[in-house]
Parts: sequence; structure tokens; C-alpha cells
Amino acid sequence: MTHRSGFACFVGRPNAGKSTLTNALVGSKVAITSSKPQTTRHAIRGIVHRDDAQLVIVDTPGLHRPRTLLGQRLNDVVRATWSEVDVVGFCVPADEKVGPGDRFIAAELTKIARRTPVIGVVTKTDLVKPERVAGQLLALQQVMDFAELIPVSAVDGFQVKELADVLVARLPEGPQLYPDGDLTDEPEQTLVAELIREAALEGVRDELPHSIAVTVEEMLPREGREGLVDVHALLYVERPSQKGIILGHKGERLRTVGSQARRHIEALLGTKVYLDLHVKVAKDWQRDPKQLRRLGF
Repeated sequence: MTHRSGFACFVGRPNAGKSTLTNALVGSKVAITSSKPQTTRHAIRGIVHRDDAQLVIVDTPGLHRPRTLLGQRLNDVVRATWSEVDVVGFCVPADEKVGPGDRFIAAELTKIARRTPVIGVVTKTDLVKPERVAGQLLALQQVMDFAELIPVSAVDGFQVKELADVLVARLPEGPQLYPDGDLTDEPEQTLVAELIREAALEGVRDELPHSIAVTVEEMLPREGREGLVDVHALLYVERPSQKGIILGHKGERLRTVGSQARRHIEALLGTKVYLDLHVKVAKDWQRDPKQLRRLGF
């Protein structure tokens, strides 16, 4: 039996359901998902293990017209990723009209489509009626020439396995790239920082998402306590007013963020966690190359 292995990535406008789809395929929470667009900052890889294949999913930030230096860096990450994968899934949600943002991405993808197969993926089919899905598939066909088109729903599992088959079929023959049981090759600290950021984004007013960055300063097993890990993390915002939003009344909001993040981190690490979380202001960090570097961009 031949074994295939290689890399796939999902692209699409922010909030097109790329991270949720990655998690559905891998069967575990590796890419952060949030109702806020622009939450994925790192190319987090999820790994799908099958008897006949190993599919490594690279989850890129949403491509958008950049307004800041951070925006530009994120777009560069996307393009660099596209040039290195074996197959690309272009995600368009079933419940939104195909728009200029999608056409902008399709124009970019057309440049690589000769070398790399691009699969059109209509996501979130659970939100609309079947005829709407059919209409969306037709609309997508007008946008570019896809190697294949497939509707899926990560929420109810509709055609998730079929999508995996379609992606695997495009991979080259080859051995496993990662050991069995690995779900991602991101360092744990990166994942922990992402989980904290995800918790911080929940229920925050719309002006905040881009302004939040998290660094994990230290992550160590507590001396003399089996099965307890101390995590010290800093949550950065750009302005003192934003610090107030994150802290909430008498620090209540930050406590909620901390306990929510801690639950997810404990699930990720499989151990009890003590999370020490502080908020700092890094003035206009999105526009400052030095601060961007320090925060890992």
C-alpha cells in the first residue's frame, strides 16, 4: 500500500472557518478559533495521521489588504507558506456572498495554481439551506479554475473525511514526516500564548483584537510539586485605555480570562497549571519593527 505525506494549507478571508476546519480534520484543538477575525498569527500545523497518509495542515493568517506593518508581515507569512505546500484549500463561507476580498485572494492564488493544486472549499454549510450551498459553489467557479470543489461543515462533520481524501490524493508518495501521536510541531509555549490570547479576545469590544499580543515569559514545572506547571505570561495592549478593558472592574475580566485560558492550557499540557497573568502597555507595537520582533512577529 502506498503511503503519502505532505503539506496542505487553508487560505481565505479572515473568519472563513480555516482554524475550525483544521481542528475538525485533526480531531483536536490545535489552531485557536475565535469569533473575532484575524486571530491566527502563527502558521500552526495540525497533523492528520492515517494508515495511508500523513497530512500536515499549515494554518495561515487570513490574507487581507494590510494597513499596518503587522498586517504586511502577516501577508508575507501567507505567501511564503503557499509556496511551500503541496495543496491549497481556498475557504469561502457558505453564508456570505463571494466578495472583493475573495477575488483578491483568488488573483493571488492563480499565480501558484499552475504548480500547486487549489481546492475550492465552501465552509459552514450547516448555516444555510442546500440550494444556497449550490449557489455558492457556482459563484466560486466564476472566481478561478479550481482543481476540485467541495462543500463541508466542520461543525456537524459534513464531508470532513471526504475533504481529507481530496487533500491526501494531491500529496506526493513518501514516509511519515512526524511521529505518531504528534498533533502539531508548534512549541508548547506558542500554543499556550495563543490560548491565552484566544481567551482574552472573547467578549472584548471590536477595537481590541489586533492590539493584543501575548508572550509566555516562563513555563516551568513547580519544584517539589509533582504535576504542576507554573506559567508566567504577559498580555500586551497598545494603549492604557485598552488595559482597562482587559482588566475590567476591579480586575474581574482578567480573572475570567485567566481561568478560561488555564482550563484550555491544562487540557493541552495534561497537567495542573498555575497561570500568572499580567497586562502591559506597549505603545503602538503594531507599527514598531523593534517591538514586533520582540513579540515574535
